[in-house]
Amino acid sequence: MKRPGLKKASKRVSCSKRYKIQKKVREHNKKLRKDAKKKGVGKKVKKDIGVPNKAPFKEDILREAEQRRSKLEEEKEKKKLAKQQERAQKRKKENSASRDADPKAKKARKELPSQEVLVKQMVKQSDPRNSKKHLCSELNKVIDASDIIVEILDARDPLGCRCPQLEEAVLKGEGNKKLLFLLNKIDLVPKENVEKWLQCLQLEFPAVAFKASTQQQDKTVQEKKARFATLNGVVDQTKGVACYGSSILLQLLGDYANATGRGGSLKVGLVGFPNVGKSSLINSLKGMRACNAGVQRGITRCFQDVHISKNVKMIDSPGIVAAQSNPKAAMALRSLQVEDKQETVLEAVRTLLKQCNKQQVMLQYNVPDFRNSLEFLSFFAKKRGFLQKGGVPNTELAASTFLDDWTGAKLSYHCKAPEKPRLPSYLSEDIVREMQKGWDLDKLRKGNEETLRSVKFPNQASSIVLLSKGPTAGVLSDAVEDKPPEPTEEDMEGSCENKEAGGVKEVSEEVTAETDEPQIKTPVTNKQAKVRLQIPVPVNIDLSSVHTDDTYDFNTDFK
Repeated sequence: MKRPGLKKASKRVSCSKRYKIQKKVREHNKKLRKDAKKKGVGKKVKKDIGVPNKAPFKEDILREAEQRRSKLEEEKEKKKLAKQQERAQKRKKENSASRDADPKAKKARKELPSQEVLVKQMVKQSDPRNSKKHLCSELNKVIDASDIIVEILDARDPLGCRCPQLEEAVLKGEGNKKLLFLLNKIDLVPKENVEKWLQCLQLEFPAVAFKASTQQQDKTVQEKKARFATLNGVVDQTKGVACYGSSILLQLLGDYANATGRGGSLKVGLVGFPNVGKSSLINSLKGMRACNAGVQRGITRCFQDVHISKNVKMIDSPGIVAAQSNPKAAMALRSLQVEDKQETVLEAVRTLLKQCNKQQVMLQYNVPDFRNSLEFLSFFAKKRGFLQKGGVPNTELAASTFLDDWTGAKLSYHCKAPEKPRLPSYLSEDIVREMQKGWDLDKLRKGNEETLRSVKFPNQASSIVLLSKGPTAGVLSDAVEDKPPEPTEEDMEGSCENKEAGGVKEVSEEVTAETDEPQIKTPVTNKQAKVRLQIPVPVNIDLSSVHTDDTYDFNTDFK
């Protein structure tokens, strides 16, 4: 009731009315809870406690659970595909029936393409830049258009980053082209190892030590940061931003351009296998993000011209296509099989772990002792927090992260330099002298020494030793047929074990192959295959327990 002198009516009610409303609300809520209890809606689902940490064989139990889950998912996908095929066939029959009823539509009908034809059409419609033929043609364009070819080598495995086919093509090409080595990522290798590799490489071609910047940004962002840096008087010299070796490289190229007296700018082509740092080198010299670069391999698909200075122009090229005849370890690091879905990430990780010392990998990634690659990936996933629903380690994500560490500029590993280096078959002393003409080698040596003094190198004990497989063969033309990889000694041993085991699946085969430390293999004759013998369970064959009577014996019920 509205009181006189007030704009709004009062909300106060009598106590009896308020209590009556509260009672009605309680009864209504009670009725709702009762109905929900009958239907079973309000019951809380009990949380799965999982496998306790103290339970024995916890890793095996989790692995079996993951396998069961993957099998269920595969069966579900198969059922889904089967239903889709049934619907497609039903739709096809309906369409054919409608077309048969109309005689005019029957004449205009065409045969439906098969599944293989559809797959081929999808491949043709995909991006042509991803084909091997396109990559080889782009690489040949860079070689033909360049005056100087700079072969970029990863300092962690310089010999494995060399391509004999490319070097031979440059030496035999027209135009008297110069070949130059650039040792990139020197900050991931011990200093003694870098010095030895520089001495070995300079016996063939001039070699420049370099450390590219991995955090180049756009021009606008860089200008803002430079503005603040000048105000504060602070220069950013962090590991990712700093670049070393650029001054000596630009001086060498500038001096060579002035000595040769070229009218136009000197064209420098950058070649190398994927993810050795070609685009990062151009970004470091340019001082901005001129080329697209990243951890993913095979980002560059076509050549790109970038003006570095007034008389120097660099040409970025796609990575060299690795031949199929290379060893598995070389293909895991240099090829694009994982990106092209020709090889799984787990297989690449298994191959890399076979080439390393097990104790060094355990210290580098801070994981306990492991028996095989799958167990290592499960430990690594738990360490990084790559867990799926139910606490199951995500081995796929762990494997891709592990491979990115090895191919990107993050992990420190090195290969030992040869004590007595020899010239390849396509090189001679006359060719080496000809290639070293026109370069100021004394200035190059002093510049490399200054670069080595500036860079902070890792410790020898914190770097993993990798067994190098030698130079990696590349494909420069699509006409070259790739031979399948020859079976190695390990593959032959594995096949012998499978044959002698009589079809029994041996789990310990992978364990023994991966837990061994890298050793020098010596030829062994009449090597016996390792076969695990299954011990038979003792059976009681006492004749006294044999009953000829047909009556049932309750004493043997639970034996």
